[in-house]
Amino acid sequence: MRKNERAEERQLVTDSWNRCLAWGLSHDDKPVARTADPAYLKDVELKHTELMASTAAEVVPYYRNVLSSSRCLILMTDPAATILKSWGDERVTDVRLRPWLQRGANWQESLCGTNAIGTAIANQLPVQVQRNEHFLKQFRSLIGSAAPIFDTRKQLAGVLSVFSDAYLPQAHTLGMVRLLSQSVENRLIIRQFEASHVQITLNTTADNFDSPWSGILMCDSAGKIVASNQRADQLLATSTVQRYLDDLFTSSRQHILGHPEHTAIQLVTKGKVRLSARLKRPSEPARATTTTTAGAGSHEITPPQDLSSLEYGDNSVRRCADQALKVLQRGVPVLITGETGVGKEVMVKALHRASPRCDAPLVAVNCAAIPPELVESELFGYESGAFTGARAQGSLGLIRKANKGILFLDEIGEMPLAAQSRLLRVLQERVVTPVGSTESKPVDILLVTATNRPLSSRIEAGQFRADLFYRINGLSVKLPPLRQRTDKRELIQDIYRQHRDPGQREELTPQVLSALENHPWPGNIRQLVNVLRVAVAIADGEEVDIWHLPEDFLAEYDTVSPTRQSRPDRAAQASSSSPLQEHEPTTDPLTQTLQVYRECTGNVSETARQLSISRNTLYKRLRELGIR
Repeated sequence: MRKNERAEERQLVTDSWNRCLAWGLSHDDKPVARTADPAYLKDVELKHTELMASTAAEVVPYYRNVLSSSRCLILMTDPAATILKSWGDERVTDVRLRPWLQRGANWQESLCGTNAIGTAIANQLPVQVQRNEHFLKQFRSLIGSAAPIFDTRKQLAGVLSVFSDAYLPQAHTLGMVRLLSQSVENRLIIRQFEASHVQITLNTTADNFDSPWSGILMCDSAGKIVASNQRADQLLATSTVQRYLDDLFTSSRQHILGHPEHTAIQLVTKGKVRLSARLKRPSEPARATTTTTAGAGSHEITPPQDLSSLEYGDNSVRRCADQALKVLQRGVPVLITGETGVGKEVMVKALHRASPRCDAPLVAVNCAAIPPELVESELFGYESGAFTGARAQGSLGLIRKANKGILFLDEIGEMPLAAQSRLLRVLQERVVTPVGSTESKPVDILLVTATNRPLSSRIEAGQFRADLFYRINGLSVKLPPLRQRTDKRELIQDIYRQHRDPGQREELTPQVLSALENHPWPGNIRQLVNVLRVAVAIADGEEVDIWHLPEDFLAEYDTVSPTRQSRPDRAAQASSSSPLQEHEPTTDPLTQTLQVYRECTGNVSETARQLSISRNTLYKRLRELGIR
């Protein structure tokens, strides 16, 4: 758990104690468990039928597969803190407290003092209450972790909690209950809306769409969002329900909703945050779906067989690869930097294939994709019974799984500070100590890390250890952005060949290739792959042409293009040739030209007529855009 998160959690406990004092509670109070009236319980359960079904669907498999050997008890309550359902082992506490863990018992703060369930309800936030943090001494044999569950209207629907008597660190337990509550919320949203609404799944990368921590938007055919989970609001930094896609993203509603199902699309929020998204349309009988090749949703180029296939003549990429391989073979760590989407993971795969350890494991870990509470147990492994939820056989951990091979830590700057300290010891002493163990295990790994933003700023902010930075920064190589690569043309053609349909020509037309070459590519190779996949899908076996390219791709010419920044008079020159504007006057003439040219499927005469400009002026604009 991150330090500031722990501090915030302790503040919740402090505030709860103050409320208890205001209510006149005493530490020595011993309230008796009161069971709710059976008729009341029946009414509540009928009201929360969908919630109970969704919770059981998430909790039961998790308990059977993960928690069955642990001494813990999972409770689900209604918004008034009344227990509706329980799973697990009631022996987590002494027999005197077991009535408090039965169906119908109530855990309101005003009755029980500070406790996980009541305090989570009071704050509508996840919380963990350790033994001595309970206000009443009566409950100090318990450790409770709880997280609220919100319904599709973002109203508190209930609370999921885990009680344990374990003496070992409990950060993993809080992470687990947060994960389960988020999974229940996601299931509630999907159950209610998947048959009639478009589901848009959001995450920071296309690797993590299936994570419970992904954002979920449910919208109608007009692009209006009717439901979303909390993660979506966090990623978009705004409340999303009743908003329109056009209000949240730079891409148009038509472009987003028209994207092929199950394939990644890059979206940019109005706050300039780049996200990956995946579309799923309403479930309808005999609905035709887009056929995709194996691995749909992947955003990377087909992994290269050797280092030479990383580039097609770009000296900077070749130099990065050659130097990285030389130092890696001598056990020196490599730090790969560069903008998002430049191909850092692809380079690591190529380094692995070219290294003497090609037959040993390559273990890739996205540090930003693991909940902070779970990072240490996932990386370093744990012993049997190390914490509530620990598997009976323990876990080897990702670092030990990479033994004799290569460990790749992507987005290393997002690793929590506690895990950074443990990682530093691994790199210094070449041993791993699993969570809950005092025994160190030797490990032999080559380390490659990657980041898309400077670690120096993280160090200055106290979020990254300087000593760890110097340990991982043996050789730092920076992959160039796509817009600066000298082998852009050959790279574009090769990626197109990887994704083209059978029967499509092997080379892109000069017009399309020129438009792709002249694009600023803020999303780099990852964006290029997605643009080409969309174009191939829309072309549907025909030759790819300009009007098959996505609208947001065309719009980016004039929103982020370095070419435009270096030639600020470009729009004015084009505008002087166009005295009459039929389209929105604030639209840049070149962007407008591309849009209309695309709508007219390349018909020059019709494009010139709709823009009310001469054919010569149109040709001039198309030449400037690299299309003719």
